[in-house]
Amino acid sequence: MPNYKITIQYDGTDFFGWQSQPSGNTIQDELIKCIFKLTGEKINLIGSGRTDSGVHAFNQVANFQITNSLSEFKFKHSLNSILPSTIAISELIEVNNNFHSRFDAKKRSYLYFISSAKSPFYNKYSYLYPQLKDSDLPKLRDISQLLIGKHNFTSFCKKNTDTENKICDVIEISWRKTKDLLIFKIEANRFLHGMVRTIVGTLLNSLKSPKSYEYISSVLASKARETAGKAVPANGLFLFKIRY
Repeated sequence: MPNYKITIQYDGTDFFGWQSQPSGNTIQDELIKCIFKLTGEKINLIGSGRTDSGVHAFNQVANFQITNSLSEFKFKHSLNSILPSTIAISELIEVNNNFHSRFDAKKRSYLYFISSAKSPFYNKYSYLYPQLKDSDLPKLRDISQLLIGKHNFTSFCKKNTDTENKICDVIEISWRKTKDLLIFKIEANRFLHGMVRTIVGTLLNSLKSPKSYEYISSVLASKARETAGKAVPANGLFLFKIRY
């Protein structure tokens, strides 16, 4: 059976995340439904990873196998024509049958947008945090380096996560300022449920502490979610890139 890799962009505002649910209204459910309309087959759509309710994606990757070969260009445009305006397929290609969008992924990266001033253009896709100052940026960059490398990130994931292995290898964390928008980027081999939003919230929370470095180190070492800061809202989070 031919195996197809698709790259997807979506606005997650009105969806209950990526993962299929009995109640429906997820990105995965919408794609499966639309592919069924075009092919008559209910495919098994495998995503590179989950995104939570309200989280967006620039480049989510998924793959599916189907009985008959597809015309890649025609099928991509046909699928885009029936998907809601909040979901778009940016690429559809046939790949080796062994390709698995989740297990073959080597690195994943996310962006989080924080706005320091109210704006009708940023409101929907960023976290308004007006207390942030330009002078906070060097400190955020320095403190973030404490999270680089292989660590147990139990403190930064949701308590109800069913993942036993909490070790993640964080490769890069960066902060970039452009006018009133602060862009946080993180890349790792894998992420835990709620990890990125809790990291951002904890790093922002560390600015309130006179001993920011000790605070972050103690949260990491504690392996207890209650020691970390409150997770920032989902609307500012974007799955940025999957590397294979």
